[in-house]
Amino acid sequence: MTEVVQASPLLEIHNLTVRFGGLVAINALDLQIVEGEIFALVGPNGAGKTTVLNSISGLIKPAVGTIQFAGQELLSLPAHRRASLGIGRTFQQLQLFSSMTVLDNLLTAQHTQLQTGILSGVLPFWRSKREDASARQRALETLVQLGLDSYAQRIAGSLPFGIQKLIGVARALVLHPRLVLLDEPAAGVPPQEVQELATRLRFWQKELSTTLLLIEHNMRLVQAVADRVCVLDYGSKLAEGEPRTVLSNPAVLTAYLGSGASKKTQQEQAAEGISHVEG
Repeated sequence: MTEVVQASPLLEIHNLTVRFGGLVAINALDLQIVEGEIFALVGPNGAGKTTVLNSISGLIKPAVGTIQFAGQELLSLPAHRRASLGIGRTFQQLQLFSSMTVLDNLLTAQHTQLQTGILSGVLPFWRSKREDASARQRALETLVQLGLDSYAQRIAGSLPFGIQKLIGVARALVLHPRLVLLDEPAAGVPPQEVQELATRLRFWQKELSTTLLLIEHNMRLVQAVADRVCVLDYGSKLAEGEPRTVLSNPAVLTAYLGSGASKKTQQEQAAEGISHVEG
């Protein structure tokens, strides 16, 4: 695990509360994420994990609370301004252009930062040659840095699903953001490829000095990469701390397995890192 230097939080969430009608999706959540760490947000389905990411990235507006990134209050900013501050995002569903090459996928990910605008990516003769060259160089350098350069000219949709998930993360990393929000990077990845994903995420975090906040159901991945983990249950924080300790907490096991699970079952699942529970 990365040795996290105690410093001012890169991301600080205080009293975050999100309501959908009469439903409280997030209830007075406090979180602090230090620059350079990998922080995992886990919990059963409906716990509010994606709602937290959507609040940070600007897809939904909380009812109450504050979110600060590098000292900048985010809630008053539109989503594109938050991205320009250095916040990247992936989604559980692949956001790749399946008929385009991997390299072109990383180029399209940079369009929001190109001064000539998104139309320049659709109509090459409107594109600034200088910006195009810079974007292409950045994309190639990122693929080399992440060890994915052998796929640069491959059609994204022709690649194995696990590789496509890696390319999706590479799209978020191409602009070298300070914080990347990862929405279930292991979803759909074959079990035998999860360790490879964990190795790459840890390497990328170190190589790019990027802070990662991920939500994930695969606890083997969480235990392999996370410096700290927070468990949500019904929108409230249930536990927070070092992964192995938190994921063996009886209250956490009950949240995942239900109060009717036997003590033996809970112990077995703790030993397995709740790896097959997708609550």
